[in-house]
Amino acid sequence: MADTPQKRLLVVEDDTALRDLYVQILTDSGFTVESAVDGQEAFDKMKKGGYDLVLLDIILPKVDGLTVLEKLSAEAPPEKPNYHIVVLSNLGQDEAISKAMSLGAQGYLIKSDYTPGQVVEQVNHFLELGDNSSAGSTTA
Repeated sequence: MADTPQKRLLVVEDDTALRDLYVQILTDSGFTVESAVDGQEAFDKMKKGGYDLVLLDIILPKVDGLTVLEKLSAEAPPEKPNYHIVVLSNLGQDEAISKAMSLGAQGYLIKSDYTPGQVVEQVNHFLELGDNSSAGSTTA
């Protein structure tokens, strides 16, 4: 019985406690998880690519999440594709979420609406969409 490779995730979040929490719960759930603390680091990692899913905060130091998406779409494609980009947001950012979706994000999570366990469920949900080749603009 062949082992399926672990899904590779990138968590982009400037809040240290929240980033560490997401990294820990996703790692404990069997994912290979990397993190980025600001938009520039996120852009550099996403440009190399190869992530099954990126959780991308909108409000970040150096370069915000929307600018990361704009830069990615304006330049040559990443070395390896990033299959799913899910925006992390706070309440009251509807316009930013809409813009992120128009720039290629497949969905979003409102941080305050989800417990850590529910974040893992949502990550699995987005990954299953891609595995079933029915991914589209899906919101959680």
